[in-house]
Amino acid sequence: MTFRNIALLAGVALLWALPARANDLGPICPDRPGKGTSPCTLASGHAQFELGLFDESFQRRSGVTTDSGNAGSLLAKWGLSERVDVEAGMALYQFQRVHDATGTSTASGIGDLFLHAKFNPLPAPPENESSAFSLVLDPFLKLPTAGGGLSNGAVEGGLVLPMAYDLGGYWSVAMTPEADVLLNASGSGHHANLVDVVGIGRSFGPLSLGAEVWSSQNLDPAGTVSQYSFDLDAAWLAGNDTQLDTGINLGLNRATPDLEIYFGISRRF
Repeated sequence: MTFRNIALLAGVALLWALPARANDLGPICPDRPGKGTSPCTLASGHAQFELGLFDESFQRRSGVTTDSGNAGSLLAKWGLSERVDVEAGMALYQFQRVHDATGTSTASGIGDLFLHAKFNPLPAPPENESSAFSLVLDPFLKLPTAGGGLSNGAVEGGLVLPMAYDLGGYWSVAMTPEADVLLNASGSGHHANLVDVVGIGRSFGPLSLGAEVWSSQNLDPAGTVSQYSFDLDAAWLAGNDTQLDTGINLGLNRATPDLEIYFGISRRF
């Protein structure tokens, strides 16, 4: 890890030493854990940082072992109004190691930059306080800031539509459909990438447990790549403004990494 990346991680760590100032709000609502996105926006005038402390996936196929992940994957949010927030996310350090019969190749560096703008189209409180359904529109843009073979070097984007329904009794179901526009593998033209996450969750006081099924259909003209996983996660509320989380993702087909493990923290100010 370079000195620059170490300095960035140290700066992020210092943010967590600052006192929270969002005690007048309900419990924090981060996009971690899991592959889905939370159908909520950050309250006006507040900031939120969601930090993936460590994330690593493993895959072994036909004698080739691929090990990839990141440390310091940061998502920063700012509430513009009671319905809109803006977000920026980047892995401060990511890596990939590929090992086969000829040897091992490695690559590491910062990740691509993702810019989001979330909008809640439902009536603002108090009109919707009794509603069990929540929905957010989440368009995003990816800027190719990563190098060293860790990015395709293209500007890409998409639209995420996270939604959830409170079933009562501390149970909830959620869905996160997503449609992306990606550069073709040939380097010319674009194609669609369709993603969906369907999950169920149960809270036990400050502890929340969840299970999800994730699917991705990359419709590249060179050949469609389908990926599927079954994911489990847990989150612990350490007060209204801080959440700790962890999770494990299990690949369900050969195109998906066999195993992914991660843990992180979220804090609102």
